[in-house]
Amino acid sequence: MRWIFYAVAFLLAAGAAGAGAVLWVFHAYGRGLPDYRQLADHQPPVTTRVHGGDGRLLAEYATERRIFVPVGAIPKRVSRAFLAAEDSGFHGHSGVDFVSLAGAALANIRNYGSGRRPRGASTITQQVAKNFLLTNEVSIERKIKEAILAFRIERALTKDRILELYLNEIYLGFGSYGVAAAALNYFDKPLDELTVAEAAYLAALPKAPNNYHPTRRRAAALARRNWVVGRMAETGAISPAEAEAARASPLEIRPRLAAEFVEAPFFAEEVRRELMARFGERGLYGGGLSVRATVDPRLQRIADRALRDGLARYDRKHGWRGPAGSIAPEAGWEGRLAAFGRPPGLPADWRVALTLEVGRAGAGIGFADGGRGTVPLEEMRWARPWREGQRLGPKLESAAGALAPGDVVFVEPAPEAEADAADGAGAGAAAAEGAAPEGPGRWALRQIPDVGGALVALDPHTGRVLAMSGGWDFALSEFNRATQARRQPGSAFKPFVYMAALDSGYTPATRILDAPFVIDQGPGLGKWKPANYTRKFHGPSTMRLGIEKSRNLMTVRLARTVGMERVAEYARRFGVVEEMAPRLAMSLGAGETTLLDLTAAYAMLVNGGGRIVPTTIDRIQDRDGRVVFRHDDRPCEGCAAALAPGAPVPPVPRVPDRRERVADAASAYQMVRMLEGVVRRGTGRRIAELARPLAGKTGTSNDAFDAWFVGFSPDLAAGVWVGFDAPRTLGPRESGSSVAVPIFKAFMADALADSPRVPFRAPPGVLHVRIDAATGAPARPGDRNVIVEAFKPGTQPTRESRILDGAPAAPPPPGAPARPVAASSGGLY
Repeated sequence: MRWIFYAVAFLLAAGAAGAGAVLWVFHAYGRGLPDYRQLADHQPPVTTRVHGGDGRLLAEYATERRIFVPVGAIPKRVSRAFLAAEDSGFHGHSGVDFVSLAGAALANIRNYGSGRRPRGASTITQQVAKNFLLTNEVSIERKIKEAILAFRIERALTKDRILELYLNEIYLGFGSYGVAAAALNYFDKPLDELTVAEAAYLAALPKAPNNYHPTRRRAAALARRNWVVGRMAETGAISPAEAEAARASPLEIRPRLAAEFVEAPFFAEEVRRELMARFGERGLYGGGLSVRATVDPRLQRIADRALRDGLARYDRKHGWRGPAGSIAPEAGWEGRLAAFGRPPGLPADWRVALTLEVGRAGAGIGFADGGRGTVPLEEMRWARPWREGQRLGPKLESAAGALAPGDVVFVEPAPEAEADAADGAGAGAAAAEGAAPEGPGRWALRQIPDVGGALVALDPHTGRVLAMSGGWDFALSEFNRATQARRQPGSAFKPFVYMAALDSGYTPATRILDAPFVIDQGPGLGKWKPANYTRKFHGPSTMRLGIEKSRNLMTVRLARTVGMERVAEYARRFGVVEEMAPRLAMSLGAGETTLLDLTAAYAMLVNGGGRIVPTTIDRIQDRDGRVVFRHDDRPCEGCAAALAPGAPVPPVPRVPDRRERVADAASAYQMVRMLEGVVRRGTGRRIAELARPLAGKTGTSNDAFDAWFVGFSPDLAAGVWVGFDAPRTLGPRESGSSVAVPIFKAFMADALADSPRVPFRAPPGVLHVRIDAATGAPARPGDRNVIVEAFKPGTQPTRESRILDGAPAAPPPPGAPARPVAASSGGLY
C-alpha cells in the first residue's frame, strides 16, 4: 500500500508539474499572439475582373490572383479531396490532431540526423493560423504558437468558416491563390466541373506546388495525385470504382486560352486608370471588383484593323526608312537572326527575315528556321527612299534601290501566298504555323509605321465607348492617343462655330462673304491674314457651302459676327475645349483637344443636343455583388418586374431622359444635315461610296501636323486622328481627307455592314424646304441645283437675304477693355 501511495503521489505530482508546464507554455507563448478574432471578418485580396460587352474577360488585376468562393458553393468533391489529403479528422478535433502529432513526433525521432525535412502534422486549422497570423519559420516555438492559435480559432469560428478561409487562401502554384483560381489556371474549368482526378491533383499541391509541377515533375505529380485519390477512397469520399477510374485518367493541363479574353489593351488600360482613381491601388488589385466594361469586341476588332491598315497605308505612301538591322549573310546566319528576335509591335502574320541576295527583279530572303522566300520588285515598289518632310526619293527601278544583302527586314505573305495557304503548301500557311515555306514563297516588304493614330467609337445616345484603339500596338507604345494626346483639331472644330450661329438665329441658307480678310493685330504684331486651303475666294456663299467646302474665311467672318465669347461658350458646353481664349484663330481650330472629347462633342450633335459623358464602364460591383457604380443611373420603374407565366406582356417601361441640353434640338439637326453634306459633296465625299446616312467633318492643322475625321451615323459616332507623337508635318498635300477619311470609311463599312439604313432623325417642328444650293433662295420651277434644307419655323429663306461680311453683331459695352481678335497661331484649314 505504501508503494501504491508513493506511485499515486508521484503521478499526481508529475501530472501537476506537467499541467503547470503546459499552463506556463500557454502563458509564455500565448502572450502577444495576433488577434485570431479578426479571421471572422477577414476578406482576402481577390482578383478584380473586367468583362467586355459580350461577357468575356477584358482584363484581370491582382497582386494575388484569387477568386473567393463561399464554402457553401465549393463542391463537396473538392473540399473532401483536400480534407482527405490534409486533415481527415478535421471535423473531429478541436484544432490539433494529437494522434497525427504523436505519429509525426515518432517519425521525426527516427529520421533525426538523416537531413530530411521534419514531418509536420498540422491540421487545416493550424495551417489557417500559420497562413493568416504567423510566418513559415520551421521551429518548435512556431509550432507551439500555431497550436495555441488553433485552439482559439476553433472556439471562435465554425468549421465551415475555417475551411472556407483555407480553401480560398492557399497557394497552389501557377499564380493561383485558392481553389477556384487554380481550377481555372490548371484546367480552365469552374470548380463544379472538376473531375475526381482533377480535384485530387489540386489537393496534392498545398505542401509544395513546385515539387508536383504537372510538366517538369510529371511522375511525382501523378504519384501524389494517385495517393490523394487513395486517401479519398479510404475516407469514403469516393467509391473504389471512382478511385480506379481516377488513377487511370491522364494528367492533362489546359491553361486558359487567350481567345477567352477580349483583345483591347488600350481600352483595358483606360478602365484600369479609372478604377485606380475611384478605388485606389488596394481596391483595384485586391478588392475583388466585378466590372462590366462598355467595349463591343466586334467593333474593337474592326477599329484595330481599320486603324492599323490606315497607318500602314499612309506609311508606305511616304517611303522606306531602311532595314531594321544588319547581319552578315554568312554561315550560321540563322542563329544570329533567331537571336535578333521579334521586335515589339510586329503583327502576328509578319516575319523577320534576312536579305540573302538582291537582283533587279527582287530579293531572296531567309528565315531563322531555315526557310527561304522571295520579295518580288512589285511587292516593294512602294519602298522609295524617305526624305525629310515626308517626301519621296526617286522611283524604285530595282530591288537594289531598297535592299542590300545582310539587311534584316519584315515581310508579310504576298496576296498570292495567302491564297496558297488554303492547302497548306504556300508561304502564308508557313507564316501562320511558324514553319519554313515550301518552295520560294512570295513575300511583301513591310515596315512598322512611325506615325501615330487613334480611333474611338461610342454610342451617341449614352456616351458608352464601344471601341478604342490608341495606336499601332500597345506593346510598342502604351501612350493612348485617343485620350492622352491633346492636338489642334483644325477644321474639325468648325461645326461648333456654326452651332453658335444656328442657335443665334442664322440658318444653313445664310450667306457669308468668302473674300480676303485682314486684321491688324496691334503694334508690332503685324496683320493676320487667314486663307482658304485652295487659296481661292468664292464671294457670297451659303453657310452650308462654308462647312461642306471647309472655307476658313467664311468661318472667321461668321465667328466675328456671332462673337468669339459665344463660340468659346459652345466649345465649353460641348466639352471640346474647357477654357478657350476668345480669339478669332480659335474658330479655325487653334485650340487643343483630345480625340475622345471631340468625338463625344459630335455625338451630342446627332443625339439632338443632349449632354453625354464618355464612359468605358457600365457597372461596378463589389466583392459581395453590390452595385457601387452605374453609369446609367436613371430610374426605371418596371424594368426588374418579374413576369408571371401566362401573364400579358406589360408595356415597355419609359425611362426618363435627364440629359442636360447643350444646344437646341432643331439647331443640332440642322448641323447634322450640313455635316451630311460634307460627306455627300464636300471634303469627306470619299465616304459617300458607302451609300449610308453618314455625316462628319475633316480637320487638318497648320502644316498638316494633324489629320482628323470625326463623324457619325444615326446611332454610332466615331473619330479618327493621325499624326506624329512629336508634331511634324504629315507631308505635302496630306490632309484629313487623304489620311483620316479612309480609316473612318473602312471602320464604318464593317461596323454598319449588318445594320439597317436608318435616316437621321428630325425633331418635331422642323421644316424641310427646297432651296437653291448656291444662293440659299427658295427653289423655283426649272432650277437644277436644288437641295432640301432644314429650317426652324419662321426662318425660311426669301428672295432677299443679307450677306454677312464679318462685322461684329454688336459693339462691346461702353468702357469695356479692348481684346485681341486674332492670334498668331491661326490659319488652320
